[in-house]
Amino acid sequence: MGEHGVSKRVKASNRKAEGSRSAESVPSAKAVEPVAAAKVSKPAAVAKPAKVSKPAKPAKVAGSAKPESRLAMVRRARKINRELAEVFPYAHPELDFRNPFELLVATVLSAQTTDLRVNQTTPALFAKYPTPEDLAAAVPEEVEELIRPTGFFRAKTRSIMGLAAALRDEFGGEVPGRLEDLVKLPGVGRKTAFVVLGNAFGVPGITVDTHFMRLVRRWKWTEQEDPVKIEAEIAEIFPKSEWTMLSHRVIFHGRRICHARKPACGACPITHLCPSYGEGETDPEKARKLLKYEMGGFPGQRLDPPPGYPGRPAPPLGASG
Repeated sequence: MGEHGVSKRVKASNRKAEGSRSAESVPSAKAVEPVAAAKVSKPAAVAKPAKVSKPAKPAKVAGSAKPESRLAMVRRARKINRELAEVFPYAHPELDFRNPFELLVATVLSAQTTDLRVNQTTPALFAKYPTPEDLAAAVPEEVEELIRPTGFFRAKTRSIMGLAAALRDEFGGEVPGRLEDLVKLPGVGRKTAFVVLGNAFGVPGITVDTHFMRLVRRWKWTEQEDPVKIEAEIAEIFPKSEWTMLSHRVIFHGRRICHARKPACGACPITHLCPSYGEGETDPEKARKLLKYEMGGFPGQRLDPPPGYPGRPAPPLGASG
């Protein structure tokens, strides 16, 4: 009995020792949990992709399955703006104009057409009607013929003649420099008003056109679809001093690289900051063929581009490009 008793005690002791060694070599689930929790809770972990300069392969901005924090999104948005400023240091309004009146009329005409077509059309229009008084007194049918290439020429004629009459009758023939006055003019909404305020009067404004709407949603700066709500949300991300140039940079990027149907992802300089990378062509060679205007070596939209523009001027109406 003693021998068997000793044997049983030894076996039990050995089993207990083996169990103890196993417990030491494999940490328990409770020991692992605090470490994992600590890694997730660091705010910098979400913001890291926005701080990477330019990795070889674009990273997903939001990181893991965890949603991007508001702070990380704001930092990423501001970094996109800074990098676009380096890519497009010459960003500017792409409508030809010499004064606030010409910019106002050109912006109204740009609805549902390209800035290039407007720029090719307005020289003849402004040569014949250089002031609001001249345009307000014009024969509508003659104005229609001049602006026919821009499309919707009858409705646009009513708008530009109406705003010209309002400028003559209510503002002494001068374009007002206040948002509340501009939006009362025929054919003028907030987008048009901010184009005029920002580029003719130096008043900061966010121009929410189709390109701007598309890109800020692709970049996850907002989920809104209404232009006024988009404007309000973007205004909270950037200081007022950046609003006008931010608009130009985003619109330039949308027209040249981040197209609606087929973005040139493989030729995009901010892929490391874009959560929608891969929606378009990712092959660098194929993507480069999608670039437009000066980025693709083609003429720009302005017949009279500002100093510093690196591309070629657009051709006049009827000339080959």
